[in-house]
Amino acid sequence: MQANTLSGGFTKPAAQSAHAFRRVLEAMARPGTIQDIEGAAPPAPMSPAMGAVLLTLCDTETPVYLAGDMDCEAVRTWLAFHTGAPFVGPAHCMFAVGSWDALAPLAVYPIGTSEYPDRSATLIVERSELSVKGATLTGPGIKGQTTLSVPDVDAFQTNRKLFPLGLDFILTSGARLAALPRSTKVS
Repeated sequence: MQANTLSGGFTKPAAQSAHAFRRVLEAMARPGTIQDIEGAAPPAPMSPAMGAVLLTLCDTETPVYLAGDMDCEAVRTWLAFHTGAPFVGPAHCMFAVGSWDALAPLAVYPIGTSEYPDRSATLIVERSELSVKGATLTGPGIKGQTTLSVPDVDAFQTNRKLFPLGLDFILTSGARLAALPRSTKVS
């Protein structure tokens, strides 16, 4: 096992995972807000924010799909060592990880069922940057409206039409994240 596989996780797991979890919850509760998150130093091409989200949300019972260049030996061994998460294909994942283009098409991910809408996938999308300029967001958790740079407005609008089914999204860049739950209207 290489040394870089062993490093890069939380140095104070209880405190850091609690802080990271709070940031993810805050982002989901207030769609479009950009949160700072820290504590992880995963291997490239994964950002610190994406690494912290995965360290916080994944365990041996949360199947992960690695898309595109995220599906590399360094990321696989790091994530397996620190979380024990099993790797699966897109149709069976709880979390899908990658760039927007690598994660396409969105139709391959589970969107839940009428009995269990919570059995849908969350896509953790690596972005080159996050900014408060771009698409207009409205819906639960947003006072009035807000804006956020999103990769494809049409895809988010199509996803919203599936509500209460659909996908949830966490956008990461560097040490920052924002979330777009399926209840958010994007225009």
